Amino acid sequence: MTVFAPDSIALNRKLPLWYQVSQSLRASILGRSPGAPLRLPTEEQLAEHYGVSVLTMRQALKELENEGLITRHRRRGTFIEPSARSGSPVRLLGSVDAIVAQQSGEETVLLGHGPEPVPGDLAEHFPDLAEAVAYRRLRRDRETGEPTNWAENLVRPEVADRIDLEDLARWPMTKVLRDAVGVRISRITDTVQARLADPETAGLLDVPLLSPILHYTGVTYDDGGRVVDVARIHYRGDRFSFSVTVEAD
Repeated sequence: MTVFAPDSIALNRKLPLWYQVSQSLRASILGRSPGAPLRLPTEEQLAEHYGVSVLTMRQALKELENEGLITRHRRRGTFIEPSARSGSPVRLLGSVDAIVAQQSGEETVLLGHGPEPVPGDLAEHFPDLAEAVAYRRLRRDRETGEPTNWAENLVRPEVADRIDLEDLARWPMTKVLRDAVGVRISRITDTVQARLADPETAGLLDVPLLSPILHYTGVTYDDGGRVVDVARIHYRGDRFSFSVTVEAD
């Protein structure tokens, strides 16, 4: 039987391995193409794929099982749950793959893209640029078609020149930058705020004007310390929560 093939990652030894593996596998599951196999490789095969122990892999799979993304059957194997939804919660623990997982698993519609003047509130991130390339995308639940969030990305022009729009229809911007374009991401700084829906957001997300939304800003730096992308994502407040896990040293 053909099995699902998850993406590979480079593990950060400063963060819990089980968490990084679970978030990478979660992103692979939620971002899988239609018709992809539902059966996962065995624990041993997955452990070898990620370069971790079977015990670590088992802990990662338990996390995904608790989320309802996979089901495990003795003697039959582990399977992706086809009806699993991706709208909960936004969890961050310092991993780029956590950002990818957060943004994966929904249909993406490109609303538009092109060069624009750098907005005044983002000028500090692009002090050498007058213009950057803006991308606007709407994300919908794959099962219901319900809009869940819409995203604005402002990307350095020389990086945007290497972005394939077809990749953006399949993957989050963070994954496109890292895995398709080859940007060596050193860190992402995140801010989440509670806001009220303005007319544009209310219309795109099909919510009442001034209803609560979660406004996420993510600033992505390359290994030279330059900002390559600023993402602003507007989440429906009735579909997302935000939590942060702090691990002791």
